[in-house]
Amino acid sequence: MFKKKSNDIGIDLGTANVLIYRRGEGIILNQPSVVAINKVTGKVEAVGEEAYSMIGRNSRQIELVRPLKDGVIADFEITAEMLKIFLNKLQYGSLLNFSSRRILICCPTNITTVEQDAIKNVAYKCGATHVFVEEEPKIAAVGSGLSIFEPLGNMVVDIGGGTTDIAILSMGDIVNSSSLKIAGDVFTTDIANYIKDKYKLLIGLRMSEDIKFKLANAFEPDAKNEFEIKGRNLITGLPEKIIINELDVNEALEHSITEIVKETKAVLEKSEPELTSDIINQGIVITGGGALIKNIDTLMSQTLHVPVYIAEDPLNSVVRGTGILLELDVDSTSSINL
Repeated sequence: MFKKKSNDIGIDLGTANVLIYRRGEGIILNQPSVVAINKVTGKVEAVGEEAYSMIGRNSRQIELVRPLKDGVIADFEITAEMLKIFLNKLQYGSLLNFSSRRILICCPTNITTVEQDAIKNVAYKCGATHVFVEEEPKIAAVGSGLSIFEPLGNMVVDIGGGTTDIAILSMGDIVNSSSLKIAGDVFTTDIANYIKDKYKLLIGLRMSEDIKFKLANAFEPDAKNEFEIKGRNLITGLPEKIIINELDVNEALEHSITEIVKETKAVLEKSEPELTSDIINQGIVITGGGALIKNIDTLMSQTLHVPVYIAEDPLNSVVRGTGILLELDVDSTSSINL
């Protein structure tokens, strides 16, 4: 159980973004999970927004690294260094000397014991004295306001940057779950590949993400909603501008979104009838960046015949969930034994 200490923090260690919550203050950091490394010296030159701004514009001497892949740590040392820099920028370096510094970190449902240990080691390396690792959909459900500690079925679909975590929860624990490596990063790649194949235009990561934010529509896309994009023509090699619309992006994302809906259905089908009945009444809650795709709730509801809702402030559901657990005294009988 967490005691009321001001140096307790919750971390949403996401593939796309790192968010940090400090007890008594709220969300104190939201930065891209990107690190710029000098290939000559091996030193970290920049992290977060500063490193992200270099994507597609970095020199040959600078390598841009995403140390988290598919929701887990791909590079332990760089992840630890990134977190240290974030904490030092927040001027919390002095906390390293505190006798009790507890950190709650979220991870995908399919994480292995080895990967959990890697995450804990990063936190300990940053000065934590106690580290707790919890599954993202559980914390996202808490952050979305679901009553997961009651004998009542709740369902959450957390579409993040690296993974989509789907879970049915009851009495403070996950009953059925699944994790797909299809999420925001795959959507971005889908769009870039579609534009390359259909229009012979090569676009960068930043442009592909802009398209996703402006035109992604999962249900009944509107051809009138257009966006001008810029890239390099693969045939002429010259810069080119073209106009695309929601129909293009819907076609680009159709396969990936369909897979998420199919997996959500599969998790539902494994549930006890009582839990299914609860979910029909309660509905399914979508969190994470993927919840911002227009009409994704309508598509899922039409397909699954269950009410589907977008969480309030879906981008911050996970980190807000850590905050709720940090701010409140969690009952010792809860399965989340902090």
